Amino acid sequence: MSSSIRTTVHESLPYVDPEPTPAERAAAESLIAQEQQSSDSPSPSNLPPLPSPKFTPAITGELTRIASKQPLRAIDLTRYEASDIDLSSTSSDPSHLQTELSRAYTAATYLSGRHTHLQLLDSFGKNAWLVGNWQLEAELRDLERDLDAAKKEIDVVNIQRKRVQDEVGGELKGLDEAWRRGVGKVLETEIATEGLRQQVLERQRGSA
Repeated sequence: MSSSIRTTVHESLPYVDPEPTPAERAAAESLIAQEQQSSDSPSPSNLPPLPSPKFTPAITGELTRIASKQPLRAIDLTRYEASDIDLSSTSSDPSHLQTELSRAYTAATYLSGRHTHLQLLDSFGKNAWLVGNWQLEAELRDLERDLDAAKKEIDVVNIQRKRVQDEVGGELKGLDEAWRRGVGKVLETEIATEGLRQQVLERQRGSA
């Protein structure tokens, strides 16, 4: 299951870092929304023109048929129906008789196979359905067992992560405070250096 980037929380130190305040969370979500809007709405002038579609005659014909709402007649279903042709009243043309005979063979083969399949379904369909359900239930039990095992592994990992973070939490906070103090001293040094540089420049201008 996918979730929105605005609601997904990627925790690195959940047992050490404090929870963001509502104001901090609102500010972060506002920045994310602005970034998404700028990335999802590119300027139309920067997009290349769309190429004109090129279809084969078969695809063009199908699109025309769909647009006109005509039914699909790709297969002649009458070829698979029993024929009731009276050969005594038909033409004696050999080619015509050969065509009718070929159609009769095709229909007879299809109907014979269909009849066999229906007999098999009537005899063994129920048992096959029950066996299929039994197999699906076995697969479901295996998946549920794997899911329970994965949940237990996740719980063990979370417990281990909490224990490790609790053990080093004080050290991490001390390092964070030391880093903040170091950054503050660097800024103070840069400010003092800039002040001295301005004094040197003023004295140089005065002596000049």
